[in-house]
Amino acid sequence: MRGNGLWAQLRRPPGGRDARIMLLAQGVDRTGSGVWAAASVLYFTYVCGMDAGRLGLLLGVGAVAGIVGSPLAGRAAERLPVRGLLIGCHLLRVATMGLLLVVDHFAALLLSVALTCLAERGAKTLEMLFATRIAGERRATYQALFRSVANGGYAVGTGFAAIGLAVGSTTAYRALIVANALSYLLAAALIRRTAEPPGRGLVAAVPSPAQEAAGGGPAAVPNPWRDRGYLLFVLLDLPMCLDDSVLNVGLPLWLIHHTEAPHAVVPAFLTVNTVLVVVLQLRVSAWAENPRGATTAVGWYGVTLLASCGLIALSTGGGPLTASLALLAAAALVTLAELMRSVSSWELAVSLAPPRAKASYLGVAGMSQSVQKSVGPMLLTGVVMAAGPAGWLALGAASTGLAAVQRRASLRRLAALEASAGAAAGASSAAAVVG
Repeated sequence: MRGNGLWAQLRRPPGGRDARIMLLAQGVDRTGSGVWAAASVLYFTYVCGMDAGRLGLLLGVGAVAGIVGSPLAGRAAERLPVRGLLIGCHLLRVATMGLLLVVDHFAALLLSVALTCLAERGAKTLEMLFATRIAGERRATYQALFRSVANGGYAVGTGFAAIGLAVGSTTAYRALIVANALSYLLAAALIRRTAEPPGRGLVAAVPSPAQEAAGGGPAAVPNPWRDRGYLLFVLLDLPMCLDDSVLNVGLPLWLIHHTEAPHAVVPAFLTVNTVLVVVLQLRVSAWAENPRGATTAVGWYGVTLLASCGLIALSTGGGPLTASLALLAAAALVTLAELMRSVSSWELAVSLAPPRAKASYLGVAGMSQSVQKSVGPMLLTGVVMAAGPAGWLALGAASTGLAAVQRRASLRRLAALEASAGAAAGASSAAAVVG
């Protein structure tokens, strides 16, 4: 087992040398992102002097730009090298971070944040595609390694940010921005050392075996926006990402406003999350190393999130100790749900996409997290928490039901894809015999 541990896997990840470099680049990137995530709201409030209304508009526009970034990156990756596009995304983020240092007009800040979020989501989609191409069938293991590296880098970044925030001066805030920009620059330099993964360029429409045998023309390249089955998967995947908002928004606000637990427990939620991701991600990913396993993980996701929501609802009636223990247990269960969702969503996004158009399909699938980040907090604060404990129970029940629906829909699509592949193989054999 020691040979299959985290450090051993990081030394020999699926994809070899290029995978090691990419994981390092992603760790550097997430370290800078952790710095900026911890400091951005305070920077815009205290250094730029924004009120709550303008700050909300700024973050909202950034969220919308992030939604657009995923499909744009996926579509571009059908025509251009993934490696070059990814480097371009990082360099764009370097430029937008630098823009923050020299402008103070709201419109310019709005543009900077929008471009940053667009490039960030585009980069994540391209990283997903890069990993899919170099890791192949072991992409679930790569995803587990990436999650461990990303969480570690994010934790280090927030620690650096805490130092700057403790100083609290304008110079300290600007130093954090520079550190973030340098992380993107270093990530771009690392990615430049990798080779372009196989599958580069537009996957051209080629005749199917049956069409070749019949002398027909080429089949059209599938369009994800016209593929109802895949769009159904993406639509159902949106609520599957709510664990992020539950952990980062729901738990802290519920503790503060609806329980007697001390506020000092709030930072422990992130600690529990980080530790469990690093320790368990590889083991959980073993459940989703194939499409059928991923559908099983989807089902368990709903059940686990329901149990977490039940603990959150129960935390209201107890004293400080009971509420603290219930919420910490809820944070652990939310993290387990997150682990299952992270590997199952990626595996299914790849497996349910047609082989000849995976880049554009993954770009559409990548919208799920961006939409959730813009809608999830409002759903929790405006609907779930407003309904009290019953709201949490309703959220858990709805998530369980939707997970069951997604599991069944994914199994049906997998069966259809397998049948189609079998028919194509049969047609190819028949054509060979005729020839």
